[in-house]
Amino acid sequence: MINTLKFRALELFLLFVIVPISLVLDWPMEGKLTLGAFGFLYVILISVFAEHPKFVKPNRDKWLSFLKSTLVKFIIIALVLAVFVYLTTPEKLFYVIEKPKIWLFFLGVYTLFSVIPQEFLYRTFFFSRYQVFFKNKNLLILINAGLFSLGHLFFGNTLVMIITFIGGLLFAFTFYKTNSTVLVMVEHMIYGCWLYTVGMGEMLGFPT
Repeated sequence: MINTLKFRALELFLLFVIVPISLVLDWPMEGKLTLGAFGFLYVILISVFAEHPKFVKPNRDKWLSFLKSTLVKFIIIALVLAVFVYLTTPEKLFYVIEKPKIWLFFLGVYTLFSVIPQEFLYRTFFFSRYQVFFKNKNLLILINAGLFSLGHLFFGNTLVMIITFIGGLLFAFTFYKTNSTVLVMVEHMIYGCWLYTVGMGEMLGFPT
């Protein structure tokens, strides 16, 4: 039963729609944390005992292609975000690097406890388990990005939803193109760390 399409469809809806929405409802934080923990544990167990997602090691050509395309996108996005912060909250522009040790420590914690779990859940697990429902590549990427954005609903910030949707599009496209968890984690880390560095971390709940 666990691998039937109907069960997977229900599972997708519960994990990626119901759980994120439930986290914004008015009920104890302990319950929300417990629900999130059980949800992620469920994903791990399904991955180990049923899904067996493949972790593709990118070769040299994939790395070079990825780095070239990511560099171009990053320069454009980094400039746009820096200008946005400068125009809206100039006092926050790069203010986090005034304490370099705390800044570097957070970047490591963010990568380990946010980037890696999110990319495992939203790209590696999602594509391995639910790609079967989407015959159209663009629809798959669009839905994945939308659900990734929905996963940040608890921040209660429209700008966060927009940024995470755009990020979701980039990450989903990268994973679809390369099938590499490593590359998409690196990409997510780059953009997430830049958001914090440029001064937009507060809206995402980053320590400031």
